[in-house]
Order: sequence, then C-alpha cells, then structure tokens
Amino acid sequence: MSDKTLKDLAEQMRGIDIAMLSTITEGGYIAGRPMSNNGEVDYDGTSYYFTDGDTRTVSDIRREPKVALAFQGKDAFSLAVEGQASLSQDKGEMQAHWTPELDRWFRQGIDTPGLTMITVVAERAHYWAGQDEGEVTL
Repeated sequence: MSDKTLKDLAEQMRGIDIAMLSTITEGGYIAGRPMSNNGEVDYDGTSYYFTDGDTRTVSDIRREPKVALAFQGKDAFSLAVEGQASLSQDKGEMQAHWTPELDRWFRQGIDTPGLTMITVVAERAHYWAGQDEGEVTL
C-alpha cells in the first residue's frame, strides 16, 4: 500500500473529463451514469455536477445521499470515491462552479429550468496506479 495524498490524487485526476456517479435506487439497486467532471478543476475532495431536477439521479440522492464516483485516467490510474451528495438549485452556488462547456447540455446556462447542482463531498478514496494502490480518508 502506498501513501499518496489528496494533492497527489488531484494531480493524477487532471484532465479526466468523465466520472461515473453511482446512486442507490428505490429498489436498492446501484445505478451509474456518466457525469462531466471538468478535468481542469483542481480536486479538493468535493465534486460538482449538474443535472435536470427531474432525473432519477436527483430522486435517488434525495432518498439516499450516499454515492460513489469512479474515475479512469492515464497510465493505469483509477480512483473510486465514496461520499455524501447534496442538491442545490441556488443560482449563486451554481455560478461558482459553472464552466462554459456545460452550455452544450444546458442551453440556458444557470437559468435552465429545473437545473440542479449535485455536490459530492468525499469521505474515502481508493486509488490504483499501476502496481501502486492505497486509500485516502478525507
């Protein structure tokens, strides 16, 4: 087991554009979907994603906020994150995390009706980097 820090993980995550966000469904199943991760953002243990408020993702999080994130990067780097999700429709909060790339999915920007921001605060991260693996508790 290696002892990487959150800063080390953040550097290896740079450039990863898609994360798989997994939630627990009403029936107790695990549902995963790709979310834009904006790989240009420095990871500090908190992730922000945008979706429509009427999605299964949002209803799953309202019922059970425990979620998982999966990232696949370069050079055999993988990261599995467990954390707690929360939901917001506050335009000020959303503006702080909005990037122009999101306009392709939400044509009215933060004024898109029903737009919801998902915030995931990591509690634990397990990584694999070739032969190196370890865990960071946040």
